[in-house]
Amino acid sequence: MSNITGTDPTGQRLPIKLDSTSNGEFAPLPLSTANHQANQLAQANASANAHRLHLGRRAFMVSLCGAASTLLAFNKANAAFGKRGGYFDVPADAALDPQLAQATLDGTEFIFDVQGHYVRPGGAQALKARCTVAHENLDRDYMHCIGADQFIKDVFLDSDTDMMVLSFVPSQRDAEPLSIEEADATRQIIEDMQGSPRLLLHGRVNPNQDGDLQAMDELAERWQVSAWKTYTQWGPHGQGFFMTDENSGIPFVENARRLGIKNICIHKGIPFGQESYQHSLCDDIGPIARQFPDVNFLIYHSGWVPGKAEGPYDPQHNEGLDSLIRSLQASEIPRNSNVYAELGSTWRGLMRDPDSAAHAIGKLLKYVGEDNVLWGTDSIWYGSPQDQIQAFRTFQISPEWQERYGYPALTPAVRAKIFGLNAIRPYPVRPDLIQHIAATDPIGVQKSVYQAQPDPHFSTHGPKTRREFLELLRQHGGSMV
Repeated sequence: MSNITGTDPTGQRLPIKLDSTSNGEFAPLPLSTANHQANQLAQANASANAHRLHLGRRAFMVSLCGAASTLLAFNKANAAFGKRGGYFDVPADAALDPQLAQATLDGTEFIFDVQGHYVRPGGAQALKARCTVAHENLDRDYMHCIGADQFIKDVFLDSDTDMMVLSFVPSQRDAEPLSIEEADATRQIIEDMQGSPRLLLHGRVNPNQDGDLQAMDELAERWQVSAWKTYTQWGPHGQGFFMTDENSGIPFVENARRLGIKNICIHKGIPFGQESYQHSLCDDIGPIARQFPDVNFLIYHSGWVPGKAEGPYDPQHNEGLDSLIRSLQASEIPRNSNVYAELGSTWRGLMRDPDSAAHAIGKLLKYVGEDNVLWGTDSIWYGSPQDQIQAFRTFQISPEWQERYGYPALTPAVRAKIFGLNAIRPYPVRPDLIQHIAATDPIGVQKSVYQAQPDPHFSTHGPKTRREFLELLRQHGGSMV
């Protein structure tokens, strides 16, 4: 399976990626001074540690010692900037001890990524991105950068992901970056391999767009979707909606109940600019969850706003994760009930600031509930999700902040819940069966061979600069702003 992005033969890319890449829904955020210093220190440590282990840089980066060395450098740089609320719990010797690195960074958790993305192949509406090939930046059809082979390699060969839900971006009905037919074709690639059920599908519904409510029956019957995906701040004329609106949100929920697919995934946070900004807030989540207690509301991104730091919960602050928590409390929605907080792009953004990460994860566990935080990565925009997995496996909230703010420790049991066990409540799958299939289906067999000589590219696919982001929007019709 070829790797379009190049394999970085000289080992210049870090295995844990701190860069400005976005998921195409927000303008890329420049790295902070602390982030730059973290990357510089990680690069210097990689050269020194590779030399001490008598390895080339590429071999060291691909090893788990490379990931451990990178996370340790991030810790040191963050501490130098006074960030001590969260850290990556990695023993110093793991940078040089392969067995210790494996014990720290490897895992056997069931990993169920509830927010993955793929893009449509070819055509006039095809998105484009920068593909890195042997240090050359080329504009190419997005499918050439992120085709089905690349998707499978990034998600299932180069990461520990067992299962994924394929999601969608908002768009006009005739301009979808990935149509339901193309999504099903991607799922079929895997299902044809001895029936492996590694991918589930969303059905994209914008109830404020003509035809979408009526199309729900076909999505359910023909495509057997497992959940619905909607963007309350999006509309065909720039005006969003609330889930509590009588002519859009309420009929949407009622249709979902009628069809027996009671998982509704709602994009909240990551505003698409100021237009319809109020619909990006979570004010309607508590009320709709209270009105329909038999429906699961999966809040994608958990209300996170890129570029805004997360602090302790403030009931007067109606933005970011506080917006979600405030709405649930106002409607007296109990912890661990029918509202779930999802981490796609959120965790990836939080990795850049361990203090915000500690507050965000701590707040969600404390107020939404440890059974209701869901793992999502927004990959394939960010390349393989393995670095997000490794960072979360080792992340810890400092004991001081646990005591001060009442945040729980991130124990292996809590992480296992977030990584996948929580998702089997809204999505009734059997982790033992999925992991058995994942180990024995053709992709699993291919992975067992591939792991003898892994070749991850450690690069990202989404826009990295404002110029690239605007070009992506232009080709998408500008519908996300």
